[in-house]
Amino acid sequence: QVLLKSDAPTGDVLLDETLRHIKATESAETVQTWIELLTGETWNPFKLQYQLRNVRERLAKALVEKGILTTEKQNFLLFDMTTHPVSNASEKQRLVKKLQESVLERWVNDPQRMERRTLALLVLAHASDVLENVFASLADDKYDVAMNRTKDLLDMDPEVEAAKAVGTEMIWAVLAAFNK
Repeated sequence: QVLLKSDAPTGDVLLDETLRHIKATESAETVQTWIELLTGETWNPFKLQYQLRNVRERLAKALVEKGILTTEKQNFLLFDMTTHPVSNASEKQRLVKKLQESVLERWVNDPQRMERRTLALLVLAHASDVLENVFASLADDKYDVAMNRTKDLLDMDPEVEAAKAVGTEMIWAVLAAFNK
């Protein structure tokens, strides 16, 4: 269950809105429920007030403002669709390189010693189903090592790992929610 430790503003509009929603709930919700609510994937009429509106569009707009994505219109047969391709390839490459190095050169073989942001990035890449793409540019032997290490990490029991390290509980809870 998600319990709010602090509702202090972070300066990020979506994150601050999320904190207000979590604070406003009468009973604590699970990570899985919050993922469904905050992504707009729930149809529970009693929880609709906790949904974030237009999350994908707002995230895309924020990334466009930071110069990471751009906005384009593409024609798909009968209708036009707005897409957001990457405009800053160097930022994408930086993240890809960071993930590759984290499972190869800087591998610690212990999630408690892994940098929290790197652990979170690996979990999010897994949940987004892009890990194979991240490692695709590696030589075959390094690709196998990277995939095996990542698989070993992601196959760990999230409840056990969350109990071991303070500060990573939410990362492991998100992994557990996506592994269901």
